[in-house]
Amino acid sequence: MSKISIIIPTINEANNLPLLLSDLSTMQKEGEIIIVDCGSEDKTIDIANIYGAKVYQSKERNRGLQLDIGAKKAKGDWLIFLHADTRLTHDWFRKTSSVLKGGNNYIYYFRFKINNKKIIFRVLEILVNLRSQFFKQPYGDQGLIIHRTTYFKNNGFRKIPLMEDIDFLKRLKNKKDLKQLNLPIFISSRKWERTNFFHQAIKNWHFRRRWLKGESLKSIYSDYYKK
Repeated sequence: MSKISIIIPTINEANNLPLLLSDLSTMQKEGEIIIVDCGSEDKTIDIANIYGAKVYQSKERNRGLQLDIGAKKAKGDWLIFLHADTRLTHDWFRKTSSVLKGGNNYIYYFRFKINNKKIIFRVLEILVNLRSQFFKQPYGDQGLIIHRTTYFKNNGFRKIPLMEDIDFLKRLKNKKDLKQLNLPIFISSRKWERTNFFHQAIKNWHFRRRWLKGESLKSIYSDYYKK
């Protein structure tokens, strides 16, 4: 299989990053791990170095920019974009490798799972996976696997601080090329645990609606990260 590049944007992810990098270590020398950090003040960079990741810096706290920096530095034929607080199964590399021997035009993503045993999160998993499969709307936290030719042909991620995943997929001409892997990615429940589950879901929907209606991302970003 052609070499793959795993691209992870970070900001103060010292608590989560070791777990993900441990999962990724099953890849050994058959790929590279790229960390694009935007000013972490904890041990994120030290941890990345310990695990042998390549580390680059972004001058802005801007996830779209971080992902694009990683893609441009990457040497792999396949680019795998992951969030730092996700986890993968022990056999992810073997199973993903066999899938990637297929067509280069497909964009793959993992099956959405949340690392929390509460029943309410099973409901969220069902809704997200239905949305992804039937409406072709996966999000970046599900992991996006894109061949480098497809990535650059579609002008990659725009340098925007959020909604970069929706923006990129929205620009694709053929949504049929989006395929879900029969392989889970485990998402941290932390963002839902800080607030009411349904309230957070409605808030996220409202942010996306504001963006799709053309509202300034600066305004949405300010509200999104408001404490």
